[in-house]
Amino acid sequence: MRLSRYFLPILKENPREAEIVSHRLMLRAGMIRQQAAGSFSWLPLGKRVLDKVCQIVREEQNRAGALEILMPTIQGADLWRESGRYDDYGKEMLRIKDRHDRDMLFGPTNEEMVTEIFRSYVRSYKDLPLNLYHIQWKFRDEVRPRFGVMRSREFLMKDAYSFDLDFEGAKAAYNRMFVSYLRTFTRMGLKAIPMRADTGPIGGDLSHEFIILADTGESQVYCDRAFLDLPVPGEDTDFANDAEIGGIVDAWTTPYAATDEMHDETTWETIAGDDRLSARGIEVGHIFHFGDKYSKPMGAKVTGPDGKDHSVSMGSYGIGPSRLIAAIIEASHDDNGIIWPEAVAPFDVGLINMKAGDAECDRICGELEAALTAAGKDVLYDDTDQRPGGKFATADLIGLPWQVIIGPRGAAAGEAEIKNRKTGERETLPIADVAKRFGSTK
Repeated sequence: MRLSRYFLPILKENPREAEIVSHRLMLRAGMIRQQAAGSFSWLPLGKRVLDKVCQIVREEQNRAGALEILMPTIQGADLWRESGRYDDYGKEMLRIKDRHDRDMLFGPTNEEMVTEIFRSYVRSYKDLPLNLYHIQWKFRDEVRPRFGVMRSREFLMKDAYSFDLDFEGAKAAYNRMFVSYLRTFTRMGLKAIPMRADTGPIGGDLSHEFIILADTGESQVYCDRAFLDLPVPGEDTDFANDAEIGGIVDAWTTPYAATDEMHDETTWETIAGDDRLSARGIEVGHIFHFGDKYSKPMGAKVTGPDGKDHSVSMGSYGIGPSRLIAAIIEASHDDNGIIWPEAVAPFDVGLINMKAGDAECDRICGELEAALTAAGKDVLYDDTDQRPGGKFATADLIGLPWQVIIGPRGAAAGEAEIKNRKTGERETLPIADVAKRFGSTK
């Protein structure tokens, strides 16, 4: 993609309304445009990152056995009245009426709708376990939306819902999602720590928030440093092996980890001083078992092996891809801009032509663009007539993992300069070796 033909509205000044780093950098890098309080348009650069995040989420949900569907954003109020939540949810729910004066709402979550889908088709325990997920826009009318996409009113959510015959089956489903989340965040270059969360009036201990550490985090967290060295399950993880998955969950829930509201100072004091890690954290995922809270009032039952009807045991599992992008930036940036982990970067390589219009620089950059693209790399080629300083500032701001720099002097010598955005390290290579340096992803 050539920058001269790309829509990238860079801002030179910090927007006044941006209170935190991610909001500031997303606006400056031309990723988003605020349309109303807590509501944003995703511009081309931001949409590319959002798509890559969603793809990783999707791949790991599929790997764990969840099945993708797509449910509407607008829901009928009757389902929520069945579950008892329509009047209880509060002002965060945007309630509307259609032209026939029917009560509708813009979905803040989908437990009721997915339960209705389940009860319409599933009758026997032989059709279980089942986990359905979708990636869809949600709306919650926050009283004070702030921090850009970190706490917005309209946001993208991956929400999955598991259905099992009994608690044991539900726990196995919960564990599969737990391990899936570990893999998901690791693939995005993040170290996510699962912390036991409050289950509210339902009780039990099957609820975890996944927290990444960041200086600008919204909450105080406490954990054992052992988490930093725990191995994340690999691609060969067998999600059909409940014992294997359960063992991974045991390993990741044995060391101490708690958010501020769940923190136990007595237990904390038993951990050796050097092993204690107290920091700020950002929630990037939440998994939750709620049993028959929805299946019982909504009549979602299956016939068990005993011939009797059983209200299915359910769980829900959320990741907010739009919020997650802000969290990645909060955890990975410097004074010059964003530093994207390679897996979610909008482009793999920024190709910088230091003197656009120079015949030799233009020729070499054109050939490199083609060679890198053929090697499977997404390339953003800066072919604009902007001054070199401005080109470097733009490249650093948007945070592409690699910069390939071609100037008249290097062109004459048959050399290109390569810069690693994360480390700042630079190396000089023969132009003929640049594409080989990045290898092939095809």
